[in-house]
This record gives sequence, structure tokens and C-alpha cells, in this order.
Amino acid sequence: MHNFDYFARPIAPTFMTEIKNYINTDFKPINSNDTIAVVQDFFFELAFSHFPVIEEGVYLGCMASEDIETFDADKNVMDYRYTLEGFFVRSNDLWLDVLEVFAKNHTNIVPVLDHTNQYIGYYELEDIMKFFHETPFLKEPGGIIVVKKAVIDYAMSQITQIVESNNGRLLGLFISEADVESVQITIKISLGAMNDIIQTFRRYNYEIISEHQQDNYINNLKERSDYLDKYLNI
Repeated sequence: MHNFDYFARPIAPTFMTEIKNYINTDFKPINSNDTIAVVQDFFFELAFSHFPVIEEGVYLGCMASEDIETFDADKNVMDYRYTLEGFFVRSNDLWLDVLEVFAKNHTNIVPVLDHTNQYIGYYELEDIMKFFHETPFLKEPGGIIVVKKAVIDYAMSQITQIVESNNGRLLGLFISEADVESVQITIKISLGAMNDIIQTFRRYNYEIISEHQQDNYINNLKERSDYLDKYLNI
């Protein structure tokens, strides 16, 4: 199972394939009247961390595979209703919202409901990650820059302006780290002069966290220059 310590929200591109096409119905949800023994067998055969429980088509919550191991096999699911976890997504939710639910609940499956709470199916994390890998942010070639700035000073619009003013094309960006004082922003760019973009970020007082070939070249020149100065001063 994938584990996300922090979920970041990229700028969402548009896709021809909608995420709801990945809604899965291969396995029926657990029924509230099922015995724990039946559910234990289900989790034993399949590698789900959770699975949805319904009652007359209405979603009640998810039962966790770790919990089911400690339950009395002779009892029914309803006897353990208090252990159900209530996370879910709607059928019209964006893929970023779906990924966030996966991340926050440390699960590899998320139930999908309609607006009346009727159960429709479920998303599997593996399918959503495949969908994510098809996004331009990951799929298209480009360069990555990681910048850092105080929380009160950074602006997404400013970052976009910096990239586009240097003839760069922004593929996506997201907050990859954050605390009360500062944020780190990961930016993927295609086209444009990467070094010009980096220098513009510096002029706007962004700290460059990522390493870049041009920066390394400049640092090497500086180190050699410092060494030469020391040598000449001996």
C-alpha cells in the first residue's frame, strides 16, 4: 500500500479520460448482515486495506483488514459498526480530491457514492496512480525546479508570471513541503531558458532548493577561483 505523509495539490491539467471511468465494481461490497467469518475470508484472499460496507444500498463506512483479524468470527458486521471508517468520494469529484482521500486515510481503496449516498463502486489506488502518471506533469518532458519562500510572501500567480515571462511553459506545480513559516514549491517547466527562470526566481527572493547543472558549473568555477586566490596569496 502506498503511504503519503503529505498530500500536495498540483495545478490540474485537463484529460481526455475522466477519472470516473476507473470506478470498479469487480467485488460486491460487504453487507451489514454478513458474518465476520465471511469478511475474514474475503480479506484473506484479497490485498485490500479496507472495503466498503453497505446496508440496502446505502454506504455505512469501510471496514479495515487490520481490525477484522481481532473480531469474533461468529458475529455479524453490524456488531462492529462502531469500527467503520467513514471516508468516501463522490462520483463527480476531481482526481486530485480522490487522491487526497487515499492519502489522508492510508488506504488502497476508496468507495464512490452518488449525491444520495447510494454506493456506486470503488477506486483502487493502483488505478489512480496510473491515471496520475498519465498527467502532463509526470508524462511530458521538462525540468524541475524546487523553490522556497515565506508563507506570507509567495504567490502562485507570481510563480506563473516568472516562468512565462522567460518564455517557459508551466506543466504543473505543487506545495511539496510546508510549515508555519515557509513553503517549498515544486515546479515542472517545459521550454524556456531554465537558468534565466532560476535567476528570476532569485531576484524575487525565492530560495532555490533544487540543484541544477548551470548552478553546479558556476559553483565549480567559484570554488576554483577561491582556490586560485588562496594559491596566489601563499
